[in-house]
Amino acid sequence: MAAEIAIWVLLAAFLHAGWNALVKTASDRLLIISAVAFAQFMAGTLMMPFVPAPDPASWTAIACSTLFHYFYYTFLYQAYRFGDLSQVYPLARGLAPVLVAIGAALFGREILSLPAIIGVVITSFGIASIAFFQKSSLRNNPTALFFAIGTGAIIAGYTVADGIGVRLSNSPFGYIAWLFFLEFPVVLFVFYRRRGRLGALLRREWKHFAGTGISSVFAYGIVIFAVNFAPMAMVSALRESSVIMAALIGTVFLGERPWQQRVAAAVVVAGGVAMITGVN
Repeated sequence: MAAEIAIWVLLAAFLHAGWNALVKTASDRLLIISAVAFAQFMAGTLMMPFVPAPDPASWTAIACSTLFHYFYYTFLYQAYRFGDLSQVYPLARGLAPVLVAIGAALFGREILSLPAIIGVVITSFGIASIAFFQKSSLRNNPTALFFAIGTGAIIAGYTVADGIGVRLSNSPFGYIAWLFFLEFPVVLFVFYRRRGRLGALLRREWKHFAGTGISSVFAYGIVIFAVNFAPMAMVSALRESSVIMAALIGTVFLGERPWQQRVAAAVVVAGGVAMITGVN
């Protein structure tokens, strides 16, 4: 993978880790998650008049990715209800790169080299291992396990759809603009659910809301742009390293434990990332 692409994707991972930390420390997680959809909708609306529209060949991918995103928000919300975020989310994010590699091979005819496959698998294992450091077990919570696996499959689905779609679009920024614009139903749904106290919540959580929204726009926009130039599974693995970054942020700034296992997972992921970025 080209060094400049890897650096941009790792920056996206850092931004993703940052807004996940903001979600974790917010008093109303559903509202703060909606900041992702709201900021993307606003960014898409502002971009559309200034960028070429994506080619019609990419519209099927845009529709598929949009539907996957709607399911993603639903599954993630249910994961919050039935499982511990610190377990469910790393497992989902750890599964995604491996599933992306399979989906990219089946639907995008994108076959990785053996070193790249090993790097993706090592990175995925390191990310998913965070889920098993907790005292409670997902094995004893089949509902949470279902939503974790489902979320991972959905993440892989929209990643593959975006990888194929942005390459067919002949306008990466046009593709991004329309994909972002189509987030508006999520915004309407959450604002309706919080309609009685939306103003008070926004006044109290505006820093979390703004920080989450702005970070998510740049994080996801970079990833979509990157899959136009690099293999989908490799981009996914680098991007999902954000889970390790978020875990380390939690260890250093939020006092979360156990720190030894988090550092060990970070070392494993770093090894996988090194293999991925070293592949030409």
